[in-house]
Amino acid sequence: MAKQMTGAEMVVEAFKDQGVEYVFGYPGGAVLPIYDAFFMQDKVRHILVRQEGGAAHAAEGYARSSGKVGVLLVTSGPGATNAITGLTDALMDSIPLVCITGQVPTHLIGSDAFQECDTTGITRSCTKHNYLVRRIEDLPRILHEAFYIASHGRPGPVVVDIPKDVQFATGAYTFQRNIQHKTYRPQLKGDLEHIKRAVAMMAEAKRPIFYTGGGVINSGPHAATLLRELVRATGFPITSTLMGLGAYPASDKQWLGMLGMHGSYEANHAMHDCDLMICVGARFDDRITGRVDAFSPKSKKIHIDIDPSSINKTIKVEVPIIGDCAHVLEDMVRLWRGGQRADAAALEKWWEAINGWRARDSFGFRNSTQIIKPQHAVRRLYELTKGRDLYITTEVGQHQMWAAQHFHFEEPNRWMTSGGLGTMGYGLPAAIGAQLAHPNSLVIDIAGEGSIQMNIQEMSTAMQYRLPVKIFILNNQYLGMVRQWQELLHGNRYSETYMESLPDFVKLAEAYGAHGIRCSNPGDLDDAIKEMIDTPKAVIFDCMVDQKENCFPMIPSGKAHNEMILNELGDDAGVDLGAIIDEKGKMLV
Repeated sequence: MAKQMTGAEMVVEAFKDQGVEYVFGYPGGAVLPIYDAFFMQDKVRHILVRQEGGAAHAAEGYARSSGKVGVLLVTSGPGATNAITGLTDALMDSIPLVCITGQVPTHLIGSDAFQECDTTGITRSCTKHNYLVRRIEDLPRILHEAFYIASHGRPGPVVVDIPKDVQFATGAYTFQRNIQHKTYRPQLKGDLEHIKRAVAMMAEAKRPIFYTGGGVINSGPHAATLLRELVRATGFPITSTLMGLGAYPASDKQWLGMLGMHGSYEANHAMHDCDLMICVGARFDDRITGRVDAFSPKSKKIHIDIDPSSINKTIKVEVPIIGDCAHVLEDMVRLWRGGQRADAAALEKWWEAINGWRARDSFGFRNSTQIIKPQHAVRRLYELTKGRDLYITTEVGQHQMWAAQHFHFEEPNRWMTSGGLGTMGYGLPAAIGAQLAHPNSLVIDIAGEGSIQMNIQEMSTAMQYRLPVKIFILNNQYLGMVRQWQELLHGNRYSETYMESLPDFVKLAEAYGAHGIRCSNPGDLDDAIKEMIDTPKAVIFDCMVDQKENCFPMIPSGKAHNEMILNELGDDAGVDLGAIIDEKGKMLV
């Protein structure tokens, strides 16, 4: 039955009907009617962030860790534009968000009114879909369509821009469960003939590999379960993108680790030398493929993806399967168990080759008793938190890659990082969102001293809502990943990467009312990490690490998967460092 209510009340009512627990936002003139509606209810909780960009990233962290739609509410003009980075980040990484933005009254649109901007125009390229609501009669339908579009098919952000006069207007509100968009109907079931062909190719393969991505996680826990079942049934090796970590357990013997620019030696070489690649929920992005014309030149490729636009966009494949990972994997498991068998002798030889690459220990490093190595810090953090109910977020840079390499995930939705956009400042607000979704869990943001300052103001949010998030800073006093490229490619000319003036992070923590810890001695590291874990409130841990440490392995720009630099000791495999970089530090192509 229709209820009469204002547009502002409709927004809050739609949140209730969609099961929204938290809305991350910041008030302003163009959304005051909605904030007034919030004040009149207590079912949906509003989280007051300190900047709208933090709202978007917090909503991402909530969505990624919970599997639900993240919601943010911002005002017009600068409120909307501040959220753009987070919306773009969510689009690149397929995170379901609904962003409500305020807008000037409809009669002022286009007049350059105070705090007006063309929100739908600005967000057209960084959202899955967006709406400008001009009539109160359309608002209920649009609100519920927004949640449907955000969460169905390939997930992504949706913006609903609501003028202030529409918020004040009164109309009839209705809610119909299982709403669908008139034209947007993503395909869930894969073409069975294509799936049969893929399974037959798997049985014939001599050197197969599963290449998996964040789409497996986005599909839900059942997809991860089916993936594990299929991988174990076939006996094939499996690797994953940065966004797919946790979909397959890192402790399993068939797991080759992450692939790509900073992936493992065995994963990248197996991808290069395989004769069949089964891509599940990944999109062949440039950090994975390296030089496209040299990418896995000997293989036939199967690509499973719910987004038709991802098929053959970068890499041509022999068998495209459009559909949801869970549905397609279910068919593949059934068909494989129906009588298909791998070529056991060929597979044994393939594993011999892989184990040879594995023996290089590409994530190895020379530890020190004098200075904390960043890899060692991440490994100790992993060991001391192993077995806990744990969620990890990161900022972006060297620390992000070290975390991906040395922290091991057994379950999906436990790892949250900015993959496609590479957004510094993502980790702390994302940790806040994850902590709200899982109030009794341990949530740690592995950060760098540069990235953490991008959204450090969100410490105030963490303290206001008594969220015991932990920030573990690998502090090398440099913008480390940029410094590494300057060392390798620009003749050690460290242009504007040395962070000469940094805050005292212990005092900064105390200024916010949090707990601060600093550690620079490897012998003190374990006790300091335990102190961080055991502290019942937010912590900033300033871990002083080796300034000169670089993140290896690394596929240099313009090189193929089998052309990797392995470590800082000059132990390179498949490529001569001198053949890549001349005496002036320039790349030789």
